Amino acid sequence: MPIRVARVTAEYATDRATVATPRPRLSWVTESDGADWRQAAAEVQLQTGGEGRSVRLDGPESVLVDWPFEALEPGAEHEVRVRVTGADGETSEWSAPQPVVAGFLAEGGWTARMVGLADPAAEAQPALVRAAFTVDGPLRRATLYATAHGVYQVELNGREVDDEVLKPGWTTYQQRLLHETTDVTALLAEGENALGVWLSGGWFCERFGFRDSAARFYGTQPAVAVQLVLDYADGRTETVASGPDWRATGEGPVTAGGIYAGESYDATRVLPGWSAPGFDDSGWSPVRVDGEFPVPEARMSPGARRTEDVAVREVLTTPSGATVLDFGQNLVGRLRITVRGERGSTVTLRHAEVLEGGELCTRPLRAAEAVDRYTLAGGGAETWEPRSTFHGFRYVQVEGWPGELDPADVVAVVVHTDMRRTGWFECSHALVNRLHENVVWGMRGNFLHVPTDCPQRDERLGWTGDIQVFAPTASLLFDCDGFLASWLRDLALEQRAHDGVVPFIVPDVLEKARTPAAAWGDAATVVPLVLHERFGDRAVVAAQYDSMRDWVEVLLRLSGPRLLWEGGFQFGDWLDPAAPPERPGDATTDQDLVASAHLFRSTDLLACAAALLGREQDAAHYRDVAERVRAAFLREYVTPAGRMLSDTQTAYAMALVYGIVSDPDLRQVMGDRLAALVRTAGYRVATGFVGTPIVQDALTEAGHTGAAARLLLQTDCPSWLYPVTMGATTVWERWDSLLEDGSVNPGQMTSFNHYAFGAIADWLHRVVAGLAPAAPGYAEIAIAPHPLPGLDFARTAHETPYGRASAGWERRNDQSRGDRIVVDAVVPPNTTATVRLPGAAQVLTVGSGTHRWEVAAPAASNGHGTVGLETPLAEVIDDPEAYEALVTTLRSHDAAQARDFRDRTRWLPNRPLSDALDRVSPHVKEGVRAALESVSSGRTR
Repeated sequence: MPIRVARVTAEYATDRATVATPRPRLSWVTESDGADWRQAAAEVQLQTGGEGRSVRLDGPESVLVDWPFEALEPGAEHEVRVRVTGADGETSEWSAPQPVVAGFLAEGGWTARMVGLADPAAEAQPALVRAAFTVDGPLRRATLYATAHGVYQVELNGREVDDEVLKPGWTTYQQRLLHETTDVTALLAEGENALGVWLSGGWFCERFGFRDSAARFYGTQPAVAVQLVLDYADGRTETVASGPDWRATGEGPVTAGGIYAGESYDATRVLPGWSAPGFDDSGWSPVRVDGEFPVPEARMSPGARRTEDVAVREVLTTPSGATVLDFGQNLVGRLRITVRGERGSTVTLRHAEVLEGGELCTRPLRAAEAVDRYTLAGGGAETWEPRSTFHGFRYVQVEGWPGELDPADVVAVVVHTDMRRTGWFECSHALVNRLHENVVWGMRGNFLHVPTDCPQRDERLGWTGDIQVFAPTASLLFDCDGFLASWLRDLALEQRAHDGVVPFIVPDVLEKARTPAAAWGDAATVVPLVLHERFGDRAVVAAQYDSMRDWVEVLLRLSGPRLLWEGGFQFGDWLDPAAPPERPGDATTDQDLVASAHLFRSTDLLACAAALLGREQDAAHYRDVAERVRAAFLREYVTPAGRMLSDTQTAYAMALVYGIVSDPDLRQVMGDRLAALVRTAGYRVATGFVGTPIVQDALTEAGHTGAAARLLLQTDCPSWLYPVTMGATTVWERWDSLLEDGSVNPGQMTSFNHYAFGAIADWLHRVVAGLAPAAPGYAEIAIAPHPLPGLDFARTAHETPYGRASAGWERRNDQSRGDRIVVDAVVPPNTTATVRLPGAAQVLTVGSGTHRWEVAAPAASNGHGTVGLETPLAEVIDDPEAYEALVTTLRSHDAAQARDFRDRTRWLPNRPLSDALDRVSPHVKEGVRAALESVSSGRTR
């Protein structure tokens, strides 16, 4: 295949042609069957009205390349084409033209007023707003710009303008509003036209807070601002803008709508033709005109859409006789129903993620009602889907359905920000594959306009700690560069309003959430550099640099002359499994240690950002500060022998992965101690939000691949795979959100769709399958697979900014050469890769193309010897066959006692098994002895 330019995109415009900046950076992907292809030059052509201008760009750059033409004028329409020339002198054909539309208005160009219902009957009253207008000649183009305090959709002449949902999303409304930019030329006609808006409160009118403290934060009534720009063929321009002459009613079919409560829709109140010309709105009232609001800016992130339909898997009848639909997948969205019945009858839909005792379990929703209601118009089949709300659910209890329910009449509609999927992983272990799929579903559900903690209960907030730990995984699975770059702008605005402090949540709607907290506020320094590493996005680091610096300066003020962050509020290693259900912050790792580790991390990252941006004075200053913080941390928390004040997995993982400990010998000692702690815990998870994303990296970097494999493949609680064995289809907030007896965790805070612990997926891609960025944006790729014991193969594919890359490995048996590891990789054009094969010290460098290597598999263990009651506990846990015999025997006598034994035993190297069985009856202990004797006899035959 000759070289070709397969895809051209403008900055962040992954789902549309409109761009939010006058100088959008350009990226293109080249495809070639040739090996070692490198771009020597590219030619970029800007076409306007059939005329084209070209610019030649020498060099290999093809990702987020600076705009090579004059700045775009507001509303300008162009097409961009690219062709490339390789180092071999061959030049491609021109790419397909990529439309580029300047989606922003000129300064001072926004004239629409924010309008709403003048006399609402209730708080957060849904409304219909409309205006009639005349198109008095042929149009060249018509462009809709709109935003809202609430959620809205615009209809022109009875047709919705696009397929997006819950527009304009959620931002820091006091400081930043986003507008849509939609070409609506095809929806208009010469003569009379009408524009209608359905409007609901959304996030703007929601009550935020916990228990009795919940209150409306932004406002009590929704409003919308609409600006329709008509560009006539004769050169005239006319603007139809919302203002006091528009009309509104609260008598539409949506009678109530809320993010947490759900939507109530009365089809007997439908107003046919309300958004079409000729509708009689004389009974409607003049609109309310609100005061000042931030000038809306063009949206830079993708829109939210319906992305998938999920059919009912099973219709259940609960013990109480209720009808519950099981969709087989915990998802985020709403239902679309088709129902037939008498006028005025109402169907009620109650959503939940789990069942408990066979009944719908709504306790984890707390104050979120999560109920939709549809009142029938009567007279035939009626199809309805709510659009002012969303729910997190797998199960829906249906009440009031007229006649027999046909499951084909109910569909779950998946809703999320419409990002392009970019990462895939699979291996030989079915439970690990399901875990990875759970991570994907969790991200889809929680990336809905903002990166939320959970999508179902009375929260759904942009917790900074969650996205800080999950950003690397998110950047693998989907193209989330524009999504997170947009959210970071809100973070910086909130931070500026609070003297440099990053709130716990962004947008910030909780006044008590403005206390500096380690690992949460550090989203300010971590996320921009993740976007640079994964997407090559240097501009987002430049845009966020002041935010990064301000956060670090806050921490340095708090740390004082000791350069240790201590003595204040912290979340710490949140949801450490040892923490009691009612006190999730009571982790085993010292909170001050966690805070000071993040002081180093953020200061170190800021120094890196300053160097990246050429701010040499800042870089030198913060490098020096980081070194002094490092010294203070080591002096306070690490002994010369390598033991830490908090002798926990999270403490060692932070010291190693954050680079606080740099001495190679000390790093190895601490890595060995971490592996010992993992074994002592029975290869079960002993980390919370802070430690979980990094513990596996710490183990594998220290050479403890076997321990990392045991930790990954563990199915006892707590572990990554325990929820999978319990039927989870998304990642849980707590390791034990569902207890082993099937009951829901008694804590007041438990979610069955929380992506934070899904951060393990990043390690699966980078380390297990072995594909990672070695230079920003994958300009150079690191291929270094780790064949884990217990897996026969693992592979990953990733759509890098340069094209698809893949890597993976497989075990094979060659009768003449023994066990082998075959490593495969695909390196995209215009990149190179460094390759470290399993067990090899030499590092290879290869160019683009398809590659395969084969190496000898590591020598298998010689196996285990005889085991008995006097065998040290560490040897028992490291002997899967003996451990299984032990646990099976205990479980056969008393399952509760077996769980207690598992939970309280510390698997130490100098303590015999018999000591740990001191609470077990002689009869059971004899059974264990016999079971272990059977294992031993099988080995000595």
